Parts: sequence; structure tokens; C-alpha cells
Amino acid sequence: MRSFIVYVLLAVMATLPALVLRFGSWHPSALVAVGCYGSAILAAGFLLSWGAESAERFVSQGLILALVALVTVLPEYAVDIYYAFQAGQNPQSMYVHYAAANMTGANRLLVGLAWPLMAVLHWYKTRQRAIDLQPANGLEIGFLLGASMYAFIILLKDQIGLWDTLILTGLFGGYLWRVSHTPKAQETEEAEEPGPAAALSRLPKAQQWGVIGLLTAVASGVILVCAEPFAESIVQAGRQVGIDEFLLIQWLAPLASEAPTVSIAVLFVLAGRSGAGLTAMISDKINQWTLLIGMLPLAMSVGASALTALPLDARQHEEFFLTATQSLFGVAVLLRFRLSLWHAAILVGLFSTQIGLAFHYQHDPVASVKVLTYLGWVYLALALAFFTLNFSQLKAVAWRVLRGSPATIPD
Repeated sequence: MRSFIVYVLLAVMATLPALVLRFGSWHPSALVAVGCYGSAILAAGFLLSWGAESAERFVSQGLILALVALVTVLPEYAVDIYYAFQAGQNPQSMYVHYAAANMTGANRLLVGLAWPLMAVLHWYKTRQRAIDLQPANGLEIGFLLGASMYAFIILLKDQIGLWDTLILTGLFGGYLWRVSHTPKAQETEEAEEPGPAAALSRLPKAQQWGVIGLLTAVASGVILVCAEPFAESIVQAGRQVGIDEFLLIQWLAPLASEAPTVSIAVLFVLAGRSGAGLTAMISDKINQWTLLIGMLPLAMSVGASALTALPLDARQHEEFFLTATQSLFGVAVLLRFRLSLWHAAILVGLFSTQIGLAFHYQHDPVASVKVLTYLGWVYLALALAFFTLNFSQLKAVAWRVLRGSPATIPD
């Protein structure tokens, strides 16, 4: 328990510079502000993750992994919703682009970097060349497939509207309801929670829930206080150093807000629970590909004080297209209920290519749109090839979602 207290104190101390900056008279450069606010949001994410993860023994395993993924990514929601709210107040401003940039960047980081990281760490620890999932994980794969298919409907409209909010939040609600009927963690896996949450789980149940509530309250307060200045400081920092602020918002902000979720998944893998770690990453992708997207037009409507939609211009269309095709390919590689080093290499290779090209063409929007389109078609062609090779398993996953029957794992 002493080590847990030390971790909490360190996390709280990491938030102090941002709080001093937020409520004091200190006005540093934008780069310093990004560091302070980013560190505070990162620390708050860890506080949230330790509390959420310790509840694993009281809730079904599938549901708690989904909730851990949702709770620990709240910093990402706070930043993106702020951009969408500002876009509603200023429809002609760059905030419309920033909201889409943050959302697409977060989604692509998960599939292109976080998923392969799980496979590499699993190989490092066990020398096994693939993470194997369970038949119950057909739910995650199936719901992610549904959300990825729906993304192409959004592309046809070139906007994310309030009808999309209803459908996507409904899809996420259906996912939570279905995974809530999976067995509790202690019925399927006896390993202890990894990391700081292990100490918290040894407390009596009443005290444990009290600490969870306190951690959640402190972390939520920090996120609410820091989300706006963090989002604004990224924009100012981009202008200060001459880097396209769109790219900084797309990649820097998600790196800070996604780090707690990824760190918890890493601890799962290192604790010998690689399947749980990968499942947490898939759940994170589901909630961002449904709930986060669905919240954007709602936040924009609140900002505008009127019902409105988040438009996708030519660049946003291709960013969304690339994200949708990458998501579809991510589903395709999981159809055999495993993520291998070979799959990880493809995901990282394509992701690295898009990052390099994005920064290379950052001052040439026309060329940037073209390369994004080409990469999107590469992802789509690979996805169709994998779907064709695993068509029987694709049907089994769909049946799992629609009827609740377990998907079978191919030999």
C-alpha cells in the first residue's frame, strides 16, 4: 500500500505546475505550457486508470476492460469536445479542423502503434509470436467491424451529424450491454491486477470504493481545469515553432491523453495477461470510434446554441477515409482471434509511412490529400484480402454480435 501512496503522490505532484499556471500569474512560452498541461492530463489519466482497474474483481471482465478503456481516455474526450465546442461558436474557424484532427489522430495511433506494441511486448516476455484472444472477444471484433462499416456512411455525407450521434452512442451502449454479460474476472483469470492497482485491490471493499471515488474526483477536476489551456497551448506552440498546428493536435495531444490507457495495457501484458491488454486496446478503439465521434456534433451544437453537424472538407474527408480504412484493416487482422508479429509489422509500417508523409507534405495540402487517399486504398485492399481469406470467420463474428452465439477460433 505504501508504494501505491507514493505513486499517487507523484501523480498529484505532476499536476501542480499546471494548476499554478492555470490559476497564477505566470505566463510562460507555449512550449512550456504544453509540457505543464500535458503532464497534468497524463497524471490525471493514470489516477483514473488505477481506480477503474481496481474494480475488476467486482464487475464482469469484458465490461471492466471496456470501462477502463473509457475512463482512462477521458482526457482525450475533454480536449476533443473542447475543440468541437469552440467550432460551434466559431463555425468558420480552424477549430472545425482541430476537432477532426484530434479524433482521427487518436484512432490511428491506437491501431498503428498501440496494438503492435502489445504484440511486441508479448513476444519479448514469452517468445510467442502472437497474442491469442478468446471466443468471447468476437464481441469486440464484431462491434468494431460495425462501427468501421458505419464510418463509410459518414464519408458519403461528408459530415458528422446528430443522427450519427444517436446511432454511434447506441452502438456503444449495445457493446457495453453485451460485454456486461461476460464472466467476472475472477471466474476467467486468477492473476492479480498489475501495477499500483494491485495494492488498492487488497483494501476492504468499502475503503476501496472510497479511494476509487477520490481518485476519480481529483483526476476529473484536473482534466476539466487543464483541457482548455492544453488545447489552446498546442495551437500556439505549433505557430511558435513553425509546425502545422493541425499535425500537432492530431498527434501530440493524443499521445498525452492515450498514454495512461496504453500503460495499463502494457502492465497487463507484462503481468502475463496479454489477451486482457489487447482487449483493452480494442475496447479503447471501439469507444473512440463510436462515442467520441458521436459526441463531436453534440458539443458543436451546444457551442452554436443550435442543432448543427461537424462538416468534413476535402482534407478532413481523406483523414476520415484513411482512419476508416485503417480501422477496417485492424478488424480484418483480428478475424482469426490473434495478433501476430507479422500483423504488427504491417500496421507499424503503414502507420510510420503516413506519419512521415504527413509531415513531409505539411505545407502542401493538395499533395497531402493525395497521399492520404493512396494510403487509404492500400488499407482497404489489404482489408478486403484478409476478409476474403477469413470469410467463414467473418460470418462467425457477425453471428456472435447478432445472436450472442460464441464465435469459433480457427485451427
